[in-house]
Amino acid sequence: MRETDYVSGFARGLKVIEAFGEMHKRLSIADAAKLTGLDRATVRRSLLTLAELGYADYDGKYFTLTPKTLRLGHAYLAATPLPAILQPHLDLLSEKAGQSASASVLDGTEILYIARAANRRVMSINLTPGSRLPAYCASMGRVLLSALPETQMRKVLSATDLKPNTPFTLTEPDKLIDEFHRVRSQGYALIDQELELGLCSIAVPVENDRGELICAMNIGAPAAHASAEQLVTHFLPLLKEAQAALRLVLR
Repeated sequence: MRETDYVSGFARGLKVIEAFGEMHKRLSIADAAKLTGLDRATVRRSLLTLAELGYADYDGKYFTLTPKTLRLGHAYLAATPLPAILQPHLDLLSEKAGQSASASVLDGTEILYIARAANRRVMSINLTPGSRLPAYCASMGRVLLSALPETQMRKVLSATDLKPNTPFTLTEPDKLIDEFHRVRSQGYALIDQELELGLCSIAVPVENDRGELICAMNIGAPAAHASAEQLVTHFLPLLKEAQAALRLVLR
């Protein structure tokens, strides 16, 4: 890509949109500037433009996104059949396990949820398609990172804020790389309260009929309901069953 092809104003506007989230539903100009690292004048112009185009509401101090922004995400969902293919398999998996089941893809340093069957809410945040979590400490993230060459693994980790979400979170890059290699060799990733206290999850890769990685799929459960060992004995066979069924239909 040539430098003259890059539209910096458009890129900054997208960064401002991405600043909104479940923890940041209403943003002032100062809030958005702090979250994006952009100067206040740039943020102000971006937010006012979003308001003028109907993508944001403005009450004189705070900006909130409007439902019109859903058009941006819907364009992706409408352009790919993957979520529609995954959903019935996740529904069946969730029903068999009695727990929530999800699928995600890797997007930079994060995983992006593209489909979910929620049996019950297992995290403090409400996960839905479009939700994001840091890849390094999520079971689906580790599955997706384990498929990368080691140089790419390290590049992702270097761009990630490796913070300890709980006392159990693995944050040392070399130990994470070792864990990614272990996940690749055993074919699944197990998270025991590293993302959030009281939450365990297990994930497997989802491949097409040519063996190409398409996404990751997991089951999450409260630690009080299922230990990490029980996830392997009880839920891994269910995940592998869904994995095999999806490989037949993903072409």
